[in-house]
Amino acid sequence: MKVVLAEPGKKAVIAEIGEDLRSMQRAVGGLIQTVYPWQDSAALICNDEGKLMGLPFNRALRGEDGQIYDTVAGTFFVCGLTEENFCRLTEQQAEKYLSEFLEPEMLVRTNRGLVAIKCSELPPKSPRKEEMER
Repeated sequence: MKVVLAEPGKKAVIAEIGEDLRSMQRAVGGLIQTVYPWQDSAALICNDEGKLMGLPFNRALRGEDGQIYDTVAGTFFVCGLTEENFCRLTEQQAEKYLSEFLEPEMLVRTNRGLVAIKCSELPPKSPRKEEMER
């Protein structure tokens, strides 16, 4: 099925994954949790234990007012919904959610609360000085 896939520190992409449970679990790296943050027939599927496992922050979820109400840890994807199952995104949904989650975010705690800063793809960790001298 056609989904928008978002990995921590990377731009979101349109991807194809299987519609079976194993394929969805493989995509998020564990047990799945379904979140229904939108009015349209789409769902966000993430790792059910992502925060407990300490997976890296991925993206913030915002209400209609733009305020952060939750965060997602680890890889997630957005898919469509039928009355009984998950399904592929429509072209319009794919464009909407790709645009919404395209840029990676960095989460910063401030005295006013959490702030998610959109940023270009985060570079890989540079080797430590000791590793470079070897």
